[in-house]
Amino acid sequence: MLILLVVAATSLYLERKRLFTLADGAALVGAEAFALDEVSVTAGGPHPTLRSEEVRSAVAEYLDAVPHDRFESLRLESASATDRRSATVQLSAYWRPPVLSLLLPEGIRLDVTAVGRSVFG
Repeated sequence: MLILLVVAATSLYLERKRLFTLADGAALVGAEAFALDEVSVTAGGPHPTLRSEEVRSAVAEYLDAVPHDRFESLRLESASATDRRSATVQLSAYWRPPVLSLLLPEGIRLDVTAVGRSVFG
């Protein structure tokens, strides 16, 4: 029984890491979702201005383009420009244990959040 629990815990850990990797890539794409005319130059250097609509659109395109068939019920919970310089992406998907599915037949919904920041320099 202990071995089955270890296998299930390892599976959960790996699935969360895979989901976080997908969210991290999506946040990076969202952080690059600005036009050059939306870059302001200040004494501190150039700063891009992100808009939540553009971040969400870029993230949705990214998720459509990359393979994500392994995730059950993958959902883009949110994608926004939190401080107009960072893109925050929240994804969720279901995980079902490979060997203990009788104990958790519905599985567990995993939620991950990743932040990507636009930086020049």
